[in-house]
Amino acid sequence: MKRHALTALLALTAGLLVAPPPAHAAPATGAPARTATEQVLSPTPYQGWNTYFGLGGNFTEQSVREVADALVSRGLARAGYDIVWLDGGWQDPEPRTPAGDLRADRTRFPNGLKPLVDYIHAKGLRAGIYTDVGPYIPGRCGLGSGGGFYQRDADQFAAWEFDAVKVDFLCGIAADLDPKTAYTEFARALRNNASGRPMIFNLCNPVTSPDWGHYPEEQQSTYSWTYAPEIAQSWRTYTDVGFVGDIKFTDVLRNYDANARHPEVAGPGRYNDPDYLAPQLGMTDEEFRTQMTLWSVAAAPLVIGSDVRTLSATSVGILTDPDVLAINQDPAVVQAVRVGPAGTTETWVKRLANGDRAVVLLNRGDTPRILTTTASAVGLSGDRFTLRNAWTDAVTESAGTISAAVPAHGAALFRVGRAHGAPGVPHLTAGLPQVTTVGGDPLPEGSAPVLAGGDEATVELTVRNDGVRPVFDPRVDLAAPDGWAVRPTRHAPKLLAPGDRTTVAFTATLPAAAAPGAATLTATTSYDVLGHGRLRQRTTSTLVVAPAPPDGEVVLSHHTWISATSGWMSPTVDRSVGGGSPISMLGQVYAIGIGVASPSTVRYYVGDRCARLTAVVGIDDAVRNVGPEGGTATFRVVGDGRVLYDSGVVTRDAVRDVDVDLNGVRVLDLAVGDAGDGGYNDRANWAGLTATC
Repeated sequence: MKRHALTALLALTAGLLVAPPPAHAAPATGAPARTATEQVLSPTPYQGWNTYFGLGGNFTEQSVREVADALVSRGLARAGYDIVWLDGGWQDPEPRTPAGDLRADRTRFPNGLKPLVDYIHAKGLRAGIYTDVGPYIPGRCGLGSGGGFYQRDADQFAAWEFDAVKVDFLCGIAADLDPKTAYTEFARALRNNASGRPMIFNLCNPVTSPDWGHYPEEQQSTYSWTYAPEIAQSWRTYTDVGFVGDIKFTDVLRNYDANARHPEVAGPGRYNDPDYLAPQLGMTDEEFRTQMTLWSVAAAPLVIGSDVRTLSATSVGILTDPDVLAINQDPAVVQAVRVGPAGTTETWVKRLANGDRAVVLLNRGDTPRILTTTASAVGLSGDRFTLRNAWTDAVTESAGTISAAVPAHGAALFRVGRAHGAPGVPHLTAGLPQVTTVGGDPLPEGSAPVLAGGDEATVELTVRNDGVRPVFDPRVDLAAPDGWAVRPTRHAPKLLAPGDRTTVAFTATLPAAAAPGAATLTATTSYDVLGHGRLRQRTTSTLVVAPAPPDGEVVLSHHTWISATSGWMSPTVDRSVGGGSPISMLGQVYAIGIGVASPSTVRYYVGDRCARLTAVVGIDDAVRNVGPEGGTATFRVVGDGRVLYDSGVVTRDAVRDVDVDLNGVRVLDLAVGDAGDGGYNDRANWAGLTATC
């Protein structure tokens, strides 16, 4: 029977040392009784590194040793990242000896795995390894412990002195196993290993619908929460956070949302696992900082997926920020929950052991926003509160409003508690400079700004005082790229009382020959606070300076786009997504176009220079070689925020002709949606894409 809620403390049948449930709580079904003397294995979320995304499946003893060295030398081990985890690929092409023992690749690990584990331990680190709960099926999965090998493999991992085991379900799903049954049997073998060695058990079932196809609920990762807390230290809550070298912010949010469905099962020694951290694997630094924020408040294991030998100082700084890690490692191990509705902007709160709250102000959108919540909304009472910004280290005092200027795809993270003693520095929020009009026309709500040479734009910035004391003489200065003309048009008042806000404005004019690419606007907000002198905040925004618009009869897929996204991989010009085959629909091959996977948006600057757009849209014939699931999409043409064309749902058995009037359109978006059934098999095409300009 499916459980709709589990007790706050569950006994783990893996036998790996867990605190007892409260006296009034019934033990979990099948779980052995626990005594008060037992301790939790990994009482706070474990941290480490895994080979999968950073090194792929062809790693060697030498490359793993180098990563272990880098974890230590770059300060990551000192910050808690102490598990060096071998994912799939360590095994030999003949993964078992004639006697049935597992063996490592004899070329890449000529000495076997024990010397490597010893090296890792000698660095003060722990070692992790990978297997699958299903039977090894050549050609369908690379390694499996099923088929009668659970105890033999558990004993082998313990004899090699591994400290953690990740157990996949690729062989399991290929063999149509029941995950609960199989994983429970493996947990028993791990608990009863011949060496008596405690090992962290990461239950990794990544199967989801509709991303993988359509599977019974009981076989999916979204069902693991009903049994995994009894047998494992962590369990994956959704599919992989991305593809090797191609991790997208949208998929990070997708995994976080799935991970957030059952916060009640998290606690000391048991963790919902949304998958790996992904610096420099496809996201911007800002987007990765947001992932780190979300994983930290989720009480999630923090496992780095990137090659730590090549990480930038910025990425290492994000991974090792002590205030952020303290929130992740808080001993209460409470998982954050959303306060208020889901949407483009959200508030998430995590209760901390000392009664403080970790508060996240999340901006999923494409434009900067000032976001707010209140202390009462996150469960605090009183009239004065200390706000510690985990990322900037700023400490301010609020009368009850928690506010931050949050960039696109960004998140603010505060530690909030009741204030005591003398009044502190007022919590003043200086917004990010934001383009609100271009050429006198309002920018569409939620649209990222796009400017071109010669444009005149209005830039606004809001300043609000949420402290308990006034601030005096607030001023805002705006800096733009060389050659831009900036003129203030609206100034701040001389005093900003508690609870007051003001909006300042500037006119920014681009030179006619402004170079295309990213441009940065930097605002410096200064103000006087009694007893603290003149304080300053610097905020920045990035906008796009567009390339020249198309001219004449143009193959639009050959024109330079502003930006382009695809649900998996990247948009492909004149080829089906992935680039492996020409664009083909219903047997007809098209020489030009764009191949994408849903969801996708391809953005062009047409600068009010084009009259017509034509195309044929549909699902690529490549999906006819796979199962019947998915392969549906919607296509929309959007001009300056207005929908100019909507295909409705398009299946693999139909195409649609597109013929759209582009008169008056500056910024053109070609958007593909998943038709409500996920992105499985959604290989979508904008074929014959032509603009008349």
